[in-house]
Parts: sequence; C-alpha cells; structure tokens
Amino acid sequence: MEKEKNKSVLLLESFYQLVSAILGQTMNSEAELRRIMSDNVTGFGTGKHEIFNSYEEFIEKIYKVFGKQLPADAKLYFFDVQYTMLDTVGIVYGTYEINYKLDGVENHYHGRRSTVFEWNNDCWHAIHLHVSEPSAHLAEGESFPIKALKAQNEELKKQVNLKTEELYNSLRNLQDTQQQLIQSEKMASLGELTAGIAHEIQNPLNFVNNFSEVNKELLLEMKDEIDKGNITEAKLLADSLIDNQEKINQHGKRADAIVKGMLQHSRATSGKKEPTDINALADEYLRLAYHGLRAKDKSFNATMKTDLDASVQKIDINPQDIGRVILNLINNAFYAVNEKKQQEPDGYEPTILVSTIKCNGKVQINVSDNGSGIPQKVLDKVFQPFFTTKPTGQGTGLGLSLSYDIIKAHGGEIKVETKEGEFSKFILVLPAFAYL
Repeated sequence: MEKEKNKSVLLLESFYQLVSAILGQTMNSEAELRRIMSDNVTGFGTGKHEIFNSYEEFIEKIYKVFGKQLPADAKLYFFDVQYTMLDTVGIVYGTYEINYKLDGVENHYHGRRSTVFEWNNDCWHAIHLHVSEPSAHLAEGESFPIKALKAQNEELKKQVNLKTEELYNSLRNLQDTQQQLIQSEKMASLGELTAGIAHEIQNPLNFVNNFSEVNKELLLEMKDEIDKGNITEAKLLADSLIDNQEKINQHGKRADAIVKGMLQHSRATSGKKEPTDINALADEYLRLAYHGLRAKDKSFNATMKTDLDASVQKIDINPQDIGRVILNLINNAFYAVNEKKQQEPDGYEPTILVSTIKCNGKVQINVSDNGSGIPQKVLDKVFQPFFTTKPTGQGTGLGLSLSYDIIKAHGGEIKVETKEGEFSKFILVLPAFAYL
C-alpha cells in the first residue's frame, strides 16, 4: 500500500515537472524533458501540424517552437489536477494558468493537458501527451499563440493615444485617494485588533512578571544556602531558576510574536508570498477578533467553533493580506450575531464557525454565522466599493471590496451563501498548488 502511495506521489510530481519543462520554466528544461519523456513518446496539440511520434519530433515541432517563448518571470499555476493509476500505467490530467508580461502588457493564458505515463525502472516516463488550449483560435490552430498575441499587442499599442496630461493627473489623483482609503481601512482593522492583542499579550506578560518574582525569592534562598555551605541545596535551587528562565523565555517569545503580528498587520504589504499555516492564521484571528469585541463591549458573548482540516498544509500566500480578509469576515460575522442577539435576546445563541478543507487541489476557508443573513435584494452588491449594510458611521463599505481584490490577486475566489433571517457563510477558495 505504501509503495502504491509513493508511485502516485511520483506520478503527480512527474506531471508538474513535465509541464514546467515544456513551458521553459525550469533551470534546464530540455534536460528535464529528456529525463521524463520516453524516446517513443507520441502526442498532439490543437493544430493539425502539432503531431509528433518521437522525442526528437517533439523537441523540433513543439519545444523549439513554443517552449522558449515565455518570459523567465512567467508564473505557472495548476488547478483541478487528477490522476488514474493502473499498475504500470498512470494518466494525469488537469488545467493550468500562466501569467506573464509580453511587451509590457499583462497576459493570462489557460491550458488543459493530459499525459499518459509508463512505470519503468522505478520511474514514470511520459509516453503520450495531449494539449488543448482554449485560446487557440487566435493563431489559426496553434496551441500557444505567442505570435498572434504579440501582433495583437502591437496593434493595441498603436491605438492607445489618449494619455493626455489632464488624464494622467486625474488618474494619479484618483490613485492617491484610493491608497489613502485603503490605508484608512487597514488602520481601522488594526484598531479593532488592538483590544484583542492587549488581552492576548497580557497572559505571557503575567507569566514573565510572576516567574521574575519567584526567581528573586529563589536567588535569595540560594544565597542563604551557599552561606550555610549547603551546596547540594543551592544546586537544586539553581535548577529551579534555570527552569523558570526557560519559561520566561518562552512567554517572552510569545509576546514578541504577537507584537510582530500587529506590526505586520499595520504596515503596507510588500505583496510577497510565503509558506503560511492557514489553520493557525484563521485560529489566531478568530481569537483576536473575539477579545477585541469583548474589550469594547463586556456584554458581548458568542460561541466560537473551529473545524480545521489537518491535511491543509502550508500554502503560498501573503499572510498580512489574507489575515486582513479573514479578520474582516470574522468581524462582520460577530457584528451580525450581535445585532440579532439584541433583537432576539431569548433563546438565541450567537455562534461563529471557522472551518478549512482541502478539496480538488484547492484550500477552502469558511466563515459562518447564525445571524440575520443578507437580504437577497442587496446580495449582488456586497463586494462593491463603499456598499455597506451597516448604519452610517459603522462601516466604510471597503472591507469586502478589498477582500475581493486580495483573493482575486491570489488566484482564488470569494463567494457567499446566505438565507435571510438564518445565516451567512463566506467562502474563500485559494489554490493549493502554486508553482512560481
């Protein structure tokens, strides 16, 4: 059973490496192809001329024509990758997206690819390839229409003659205003976090203060034992001091981590992605948001539940940006249940559920509440800038709009399910496999 599992892992790895090499996105693409592909590999693309019956034909017809046309900084993402494995034969199929700049113009290219592999000498070797490209009509049947896109971009450049000084200044003023609004929204969310952070940081600081007092007493006792010549007793007291110092260090690091998290949240994001534990991120912001609201309103109370999928490993995201999205959704959920509690004080238990799940090569983060839901008549407007259902002065209407933009920038999507009077559920979907 373990052997079959290893074979399936190698099968998927071979597929990812093969596609990356075909598109010229590895350090030595042709060497990678030589390693993965069989001498007698066959295949075809979208165009009639894209048929090959050997490794040599593939290199000449496909790789040398298309494989080196992508810029080196192109970004490759995989979606919905699935496989079937029957003894010594494996079939992998899925879709991918390439984001790249061509002559200064942003392009987004989607493709579908399936590959048949054969297990030989403890390795998978590609024996048949099929590629299907939705945008092939742009280039008379070519699978990867770089030439057509380049010509199209040149034509677009010739038509763009509207950059007058007045338009430039208007655009710059609009961008400055947008940045100020975005930073204001970020600082507003930081203010909401402050009370929660104060509560969280108080615990490690209490430990540090208490152990410091204990250590002072232990030092005085150890000094007395040394004066009396009781070296053995003094050593025992020294051991206790060492243990306490380790605990002080642990709680000091915890306080340091909370402060650094607050600083990261407040500063402008660099846009840089890094491997992040999404379960830990969601759990941390749930607790901070709750304590923040409790600090402002001692009467507020809600049941917090989590259902975090342990199989969700670290994924490449910008933790500050995704953290802001999660915080915004949780704060909205708390607001909704608190409003409903004030209207239905008897028998109503405010409940928030944060859950994660990994499915079909994607990670899903859900924030659910049993509040009053969102009216159907305004459901289509919730992600529009400046639209809010909150009373004047209690919401800018930028939170969900910014959240939408952040998730889209990560190659994901944000959805909402709701029933008026009963519940709301916001769903974040992020790619689990991201190869840059």
